[in-house]
Parts: sequence; structure tokens; C-alpha cells
Amino acid sequence: MRLINSKRMVIGAILALSVATGAAAHHGWSWAEGEQTELRGTIEEVTMGGPHPTLDVATTADGIWLVELGNPRQTERSGFVEGSAKKGDPIVVLGNRSLKADEKRMKAVRITVADKRYDIYPERIQTN
Repeated sequence: MRLINSKRMVIGAILALSVATGAAAHHGWSWAEGEQTELRGTIEEVTMGGPHPTLDVATTADGIWLVELGNPRQTERSGFVEGSAKKGDPIVVLGNRSLKADEKRMKAVRITVADKRYDIYPERIQTN
């Protein structure tokens, strides 16, 4: 019986470590440029679920961008909650775009929807 419990503990520890490592890699900033840029467009879709809310933003210049917000609690603390935005709303995103030039993906530090500003990562906002 002890051998079975020991195996379960080892398997549990391995699974916990692999999930934690994957989460850290997913939520880090290493995939994004250090310099912040501005993206302007209209909201195509709002997804408020975990691991973090996202927005699909349509731009006139180069199509649909995936904009990642903070984790759900952090995004909520910024004031951006379910119903804060809808399809067709104009949006300005300040954030860090993907290091991959062909990937239309950005991590938002601030979003402005219909003149209402939400600071998702206020400590990361770079001012000129």
C-alpha cells in the first residue's frame, strides 16, 4: 500500500510541476517585444474566460489581431468586466506585440474602449 501511495505522490508532484512550468511560460512576457506600440481598430470578439481574457481586434491595415489582457482578476481590477465592450466598439490598445513579425498578437498594458481607459498593467505602461 505504501508503494502505491508513494507512486501517486511522485506522479502528483510531476503533474503539478509540469502545469506550473507551462503556466509560467504562457503568462510571461518573453514572447513580446520590449517596446510598446499602439494598435487601433474595432472589437470583433470579447472572450472573458481564463487563463486570461482576450480581444479580437480588426484593423484596417492588417486584419484581425489577438489582444491578450491580464488574468481575469487583474483585468477586473482595471474596471474591464463582462459588458465593458462589445463587437464594433472602437478600441486603442497600448501594448507589447509578439517578437514574431508575422504573428498578429499583442499583450495589452492599457486599452481604451469608446473613450474609457482601462489600465491592465499600470506598472508596465511606458510614458514618453
